[in-house]
Amino acid sequence: MKVVIVGGGAAGMLAGIAAARGKNEVIILEKNEYCGKKLRITGKGRCNITNAIDIDEFINNIPGNGKFLYSVFQNFTNKDIVKLLEQEGLKTKVERGNRVFPVTDSAKSVVDALYKALKELNVKVITNAKVIDIEVKNEIAIGVKYILENREKTIEADKIILATGGMSYPLTGSTGDGQKIAEKYGHCIKEMRPGLVPLECFEKDICKNLQGLSLRNVAIKVIDKEKNKKIYEDFGEMLFTHFGVTGPIIISASSHLIRYKNVEELLKNKRIELSIDLKPALTLEKLDIRIRRDFEKYKNRELKNSLDELLPQKIIGEIISLSKINPFKRVNEITKEERTVLGETIKNFKLTISKFRPIEEAIVTARGDKC
Repeated sequence: MKVVIVGGGAAGMLAGIAAARGKNEVIILEKNEYCGKKLRITGKGRCNITNAIDIDEFINNIPGNGKFLYSVFQNFTNKDIVKLLEQEGLKTKVERGNRVFPVTDSAKSVVDALYKALKELNVKVITNAKVIDIEVKNEIAIGVKYILENREKTIEADKIILATGGMSYPLTGSTGDGQKIAEKYGHCIKEMRPGLVPLECFEKDICKNLQGLSLRNVAIKVIDKEKNKKIYEDFGEMLFTHFGVTGPIIISASSHLIRYKNVEELLKNKRIELSIDLKPALTLEKLDIRIRRDFEKYKNRELKNSLDELLPQKIIGEIISLSKINPFKRVNEITKEERTVLGETIKNFKLTISKFRPIEEAIVTARGDKC
């Protein structure tokens, strides 16, 4: 059987490997100059291949109804992708949070390993081939039309796999081509949405002041203020930008928030709150003890110069401002009530989410609702 795969990203290459292992003749058509262009930039160029958790945990961590992926995960597990790469000579390692990376710390080495597997299975890869349509006869797809070197060509196929990706990171080739083709032949395509994406905040001045500040080992909660309901919580790393916030835990939060009922209306009305706990390892009581200890150590200093051992210097001014304490007040003059407010602000640094960044900045594209 002749299988033509449209798209040479991670999904297309893995589909090619699976189809070739099934003794099929396989051809991949990729519009970029090489396959795996987006894969090469994942994980800040390191490529977080998968996670070492159990399959049931994968299902539980998928926003929405993850159960529909259960059979897929069972047929090709996280262990299977690691095994495939190691068979091609690429060793992997497990880091914090059970994240699996190549030992090379290079995403390109993952692409190279997949290329090696395709070559060993005699999969033909045609690059710089822009697919423009599917050839259909009697409502059956029989071939793929594409442009190569300014010439239109058609390649016959018994089976066609559309693996063109979504609409995120368009410079890597994800421009929604596959959705347009699928829609042309009867598939219902809803509006694409950003799946994993940074978030903008109403507090622009605060975010601009904190731009570039990276926070590690912080806890966040995303809250529906209208219902006083927790939408999502996480622990890890985040980053302030000129428009709002980003980083691993923020990106993960966005995938849950995008699916939340009436989220656009709630965002518009300033009802979605981001609460950041800068010291999640300390209870409010233990944090107060820590603050008192620092105050005793620096009792003759002004407040703005007494928290350097507790907090990143860049955020101290914002914490004091939100606490409504005079930054020039000496710490031996700080009242118990002011110290309590200071601790509460450190444990609950609040921002208001205004919107999602554009889909072009998203890591993945979220599916639309059911038709």
